[in-house]
Amino acid sequence: MVIVGLVVVAVVAVAGLYWFQPWKLWVDETVREELPAAAPADAASPDAPGASADTTPPAASAPEVLATGRFISHEHDTTGSVKIVRLADGSRTLRIEGLDTSSGPDLRVWITDAPVKEGKDGWHVFDDGQYVSLGKLKGNKGDQNYALPADADLNRLTSVTIWCDRFDVSFGAAELGKAAA
Repeated sequence: MVIVGLVVVAVVAVAGLYWFQPWKLWVDETVREELPAAAPADAASPDAPGASADTTPPAASAPEVLATGRFISHEHDTTGSVKIVRLADGSRTLRIEGLDTSSGPDLRVWITDAPVKEGKDGWHVFDDGQYVSLGKLKGNKGDQNYALPADADLNRLTSVTIWCDRFDVSFGAAELGKAAA
């Protein structure tokens, strides 16, 4: 009877460790990505038929900032900023800069239509409406980029969250505002 009890306790302990992953509270992953460079959309390959002998590529246009925001804390202290940038080739990237949050199990970056609310009222709202998962959070600290799908409607998707998919809670979120012209 004692052995069965010990086995049950061991199984519960292992399952609890797997589910909660408490060691992640003390492990930081720092990411230092540069803003991606994109080739101009009209750049032709010098080997392409009809290409001119001049192999000087056209000057790339500067990235255009479309929207910006600052993170507020929800379940865990979270700071940093976010911006959406249109690159020279027309693709869009969600860029997180200066992120500082806790690590956790199954963290994702979502762009959503949910309003950003302070305090516990904002912890669980991001999966109530529409959202697009941009992938796993690359690190809980630093600067990182996430490609936005071409069909992501930025008029409708107006916030970003660091979402813990395991516990359905926001670690922190940022409301996206139009960039100043």
